[in-house]
Amino acid sequence: MGASEFRFFLSCDLNSPVTFRIEKLDGYLPVKKSTDSGVVSVTEEEKPELYVECALYIDGAPFGLPMRTRLKTTGPPYCWNELITLSSKYRDLTAHSQLAFTVWDVSCGKAEGLIGGATVLLFNSKTQMKSGKQKLRLWQGKEADGSFPTSTPGKVPRHERGEVERLEKLMNKYERGQIQSIDWLDRLMLKSLDTIKEKESSKHGNSHLFLVIDFCSFEHRVVFQESGANLFITTPIGSTNAFVTVWDTELGRINPSEQKQLKLARSLDRGIIDRDLKPSSNERKDIQRVLKYPPTRTLSGDERQLLWKFRFSQMSEKKALTKFLRCVEWSDVQEAKQAIQLMYKWQMIDVCDALELLSPLFESEEVRAYAVSVLERADDEELQCYLLQLVQALRFERSDRSQLSQFLVQRALKNIELASFLRWYVAVELQDHVHRKRFYSTYELLQENMIKLPPGVNGEDGYKLWQSLVRQTEVTAQLVTITKEVRNVRGNTQKKIEKLRQLLNGLFSELTYFEKPIRSPLTPSILIEGIVAGESTLFKSALHPLRLSFRTEDGGSCKIIFKKGDDLRQDQLVVQMVWLMDRLLKLENLDLCLTPYKVLATGNDEGMLEFIPSRSLAQILSEHRSITSYLQKFHPDEHAPFGITATCLETFIKSCAGYSVITYILGIGDRHLDNLLLTDDGRLFHVDFAFILGRDPKPFPPPMKLCKEMVEAMGGAESQYYTRFKSYCCEAYNILRKSSNLILNLFHLMAGSTIPDIASDPEKGILKLQEKFRLDMDDEACIHFFQDLINESVSALFPQMVETIHRWAQYWR
Repeated sequence: MGASEFRFFLSCDLNSPVTFRIEKLDGYLPVKKSTDSGVVSVTEEEKPELYVECALYIDGAPFGLPMRTRLKTTGPPYCWNELITLSSKYRDLTAHSQLAFTVWDVSCGKAEGLIGGATVLLFNSKTQMKSGKQKLRLWQGKEADGSFPTSTPGKVPRHERGEVERLEKLMNKYERGQIQSIDWLDRLMLKSLDTIKEKESSKHGNSHLFLVIDFCSFEHRVVFQESGANLFITTPIGSTNAFVTVWDTELGRINPSEQKQLKLARSLDRGIIDRDLKPSSNERKDIQRVLKYPPTRTLSGDERQLLWKFRFSQMSEKKALTKFLRCVEWSDVQEAKQAIQLMYKWQMIDVCDALELLSPLFESEEVRAYAVSVLERADDEELQCYLLQLVQALRFERSDRSQLSQFLVQRALKNIELASFLRWYVAVELQDHVHRKRFYSTYELLQENMIKLPPGVNGEDGYKLWQSLVRQTEVTAQLVTITKEVRNVRGNTQKKIEKLRQLLNGLFSELTYFEKPIRSPLTPSILIEGIVAGESTLFKSALHPLRLSFRTEDGGSCKIIFKKGDDLRQDQLVVQMVWLMDRLLKLENLDLCLTPYKVLATGNDEGMLEFIPSRSLAQILSEHRSITSYLQKFHPDEHAPFGITATCLETFIKSCAGYSVITYILGIGDRHLDNLLLTDDGRLFHVDFAFILGRDPKPFPPPMKLCKEMVEAMGGAESQYYTRFKSYCCEAYNILRKSSNLILNLFHLMAGSTIPDIASDPEKGILKLQEKFRLDMDDEACIHFFQDLINESVSALFPQMVETIHRWAQYWR
């Protein structure tokens, strides 16, 4: 989100009930005195029994029934920590809505003792709904006054506010996430805050009572808006030529005559007539045109009407079902019922189309359940391709333990790799405050069912399986601690490496030999026994990522990179797409020698990557002057062109073509010679995907990252090998265009995620992705289009200048 953007919800759109939490009563109650002798007498029988009564007032009048908390006897402070949900909804509120809180003591016998009351407005002076903790000062001996303006405001008057009030206001912002969290500084601040409170309390005495309540927080600010037309008082129309805003009170309202016509056209009585209707030649062309629309395109009113009219004649066309379901008026119960009946009679759709039905566009539980039934046909390999997006789709379900959630858990119980990845994907989403409960419910469901599994072939029961997965998290937490310790070491990289090995051999020696082998988080089918301290090192960069070597149960080893301080969720998504596209290309018998290395985000700022032995192009060109010289070193052949074996050269050309197409489609930005890597056998691949979907920190980026050194390694722009490279590019591009709906559906399911480049503007990002497929062209036109893109990228001279600047920056880092 840009710095100038302000995202908000309108209060009239919030259909949920008014909810808040009554936390505690701070301060000391006034001491009761005996009415006979006037002597202070505090006995066990006179222990206070407090409750809070809260009522909603709208424009000074009570609205709905008041609510009460449970009784509280232990204090001070008297902590209720009780969630109160009123019958009134946020959309019913006005700008002058306020809550009235009165504290009562029932320990006084028959008559209830009034402690005090206070009121608080729900909207501030900017008509934004208040959120977070509010500390209300009670008017002792007074019942809360709900009239407007109130005589018992809970807000401390401005002239009486001191340092404590200022700090509490900042603390409220901190708890809402509006102030950046810095662990060590926060701990010091909280200690100092307690000290300041004690000093202020002793200075001014403890005569005041404060009631602490916590208002509900939403993803964005909530701005007050009355339901109905948005009426603003505009400036009077004068004789000047200035533009004047005129608000149309009927804007957005349904035309009653059109609505009546639509209902008549879609009435159940017409079902008998529509059943035998056949589209004319022109109508058939229009229907076929609509069916070719990408899933991101919204249907017009006429197109929706056309599909509904000829719904019966389209039931044998499986591609038509998703479009038909999008033209249903789901608010009409009878129409929705008829659509559901037709859906189950329709020809079974493909798995990639079922993904569209799990998007936020479809809220019907029956439709989403149907989509899950189609997904059951997918094998484990295909399901793993979509697992990341299916976990994200849980956000759009109607219940916590939906059919999608149960389906994912049941499939995970049959495949340990799926179980491991599902657990990690769900665990990472627990950091999403809005949907935490939803993901925790799935996590709990997986745990409950896995623990009940009987022993398998190797004698490992469900409890042991679950413990082996939990152990992954424990190891990850220890690696985070090690990374922090290593970063704190002053000195060069060698000193940090020595510290890493010292920690592994000393304080964290348990990581070198596990009590029992655990499953590798990146490849759960592999069992790892511990870290080889002598082979572990770290990279020379700002974050100092660890490169760890693990012993495997079969006597081998596997190397991983562990990063702390970097959000790998975006890299995880891109590499998953590379893996999926590699699979789609291979299904069409086109192997472009791609390297979809494994990536797993274990948190919002930490994760693991598979280590692939390779060198960056920047390093290769620095040491060997050219890519050709580097490959000659490992695969020499005096009789072959360029002195490189034909197999190695073909691998290089294919991998260049594959990544050129994929990085173009996904809009990968910030490409430079340090994040283009090359293996000894000629496989080129990309790493570090901090910018996707068209974002790029460099000005005027070329459509594809194809540097002149790569073209020179193919023999130049006139060689037959460069022509072969372009041929592979065009073939791959047209193959992936055929699966454009699948790729678009997967990105649409990511729309609710908190991944930076998607969360900033999901709709815009998906539209950019759609544009890259050029669905308005046929295959032949796309071949010419893509060849022009390649030529444009190769002839771009400006990026070479930026590349030189980047090398300078890397040198001085």
